Amino acid sequence: MPISGFPEWLPAQRMIEQRVLDRIRTTFELYGFAPLETRSVEPLDTLLSKGETSKEVYLLRRLQADENAKDDDQLGLHFDLTVPFARFVGENAGKLQFPFKRYQIQKVWRGERPQEGRYREFLQADIDVVNRETLPFHYDTEMPLVIGDALSGLPIPAVRIQVNNRKVCEGFYRGLGLEDTAQVLRTVDKLDKIGPAKVAALLIETAGATQAQADACLELAAISSEDGSFVDAVRKLGVSDPLLDEGLDELVRVVETAREHAPGLVVAELKIARGLDYYTGTVYETQLEGYERFGSICSGGRYDNLASTGKEKFPGVGISIGVTRLLGLLFGHDALKVSRSVPTAVLVAVPSEQERTACDRIAGALRKRGIPTEVAPTAAKFGKQIQYADRRGIPYVWFPGENDTVKDIRSGEQVDADATTWQPPVADLSPEVTAG
Repeated sequence: MPISGFPEWLPAQRMIEQRVLDRIRTTFELYGFAPLETRSVEPLDTLLSKGETSKEVYLLRRLQADENAKDDDQLGLHFDLTVPFARFVGENAGKLQFPFKRYQIQKVWRGERPQEGRYREFLQADIDVVNRETLPFHYDTEMPLVIGDALSGLPIPAVRIQVNNRKVCEGFYRGLGLEDTAQVLRTVDKLDKIGPAKVAALLIETAGATQAQADACLELAAISSEDGSFVDAVRKLGVSDPLLDEGLDELVRVVETAREHAPGLVVAELKIARGLDYYTGTVYETQLEGYERFGSICSGGRYDNLASTGKEKFPGVGISIGVTRLLGLLFGHDALKVSRSVPTAVLVAVPSEQERTACDRIAGALRKRGIPTEVAPTAAKFGKQIQYADRRGIPYVWFPGENDTVKDIRSGEQVDADATTWQPPVADLSPEVTAG
């Protein structure tokens, strides 16, 4: 029986997922990110020190665990890929070339309440750049460009990357006289879920804000712009602080760089805060057009203090595509389809079981040239073998004989063919993924 929150795609959906991953992986490598895979478990104290609540972490233990075995103690499945990556960098700093650019495509686990687009086991595709001691800011401006290129090449709705900078928020709150900026950030981050009135009441209750200070926080959160005009809107609120100035300068660079690369891709959205505590500057969230109510499908940010060895720190910036989240939403609305349910491009028909060996040789010759081929399961009447191919979406059926022929069962066209030279159109070699 199905277990809630642990999706299992059908083969056709899995093929779509593979095509999406191919596109993401190719784009990441075009920008110079190298592949990495880290272990699935981390010490529990590592996981809980990064701002995630303990109720969401899955513990790992053996059914017949040895009570005296220390290595089984307090291990949890990772809830994201940034925390394990930071740990990996600290442990392997002597073997890495900096700045270190890596991508990771792995499963992660969170004990959340499952709902549409939210799972307990899901696939993430992350990119991060880390450096020793300081990381140039231009990497913050590169992150949205990579994601824009990766996702724009897929048959999915347009995406819009919302960016903010925690320095803008924290500097603004400090300028207002609010000291517990982390609490203000966490509260403002609930704006879309609970609305401005409840956020204002919570700010007064939990962060010690006055009504005027709470109103100012909401005014800042309401500012949105596709270009640098948000700076004037913030200035009009009459709050000043050096950290605020620094954050505005950085945010302008992200927005303007993206506007030149892909107009409309990025928007400054000053209500974005991100829930994890380790972000220190730029933050990203991504909306899928038509699916905004389901929240972000790609997010991340700058973290200056996450990775360290004690002696030195490794500041970084990263962004993560929630692959399962994205696909789950699109599958749920029949918004993606694939041209066939198998990779096979050619079915070799079997005239009789005595001729199966010859049919296998034909299939082998086609496969050697990169043409996905299978041999019919039985030597049924040719009409039934064609039906078998049609049901699975296989476009070509190969008929062995004195002169071999191949039939495009969509058009009915049948031509003489040689297994060592015949080639289908490029579009037929692999299943095609299209919008539903």
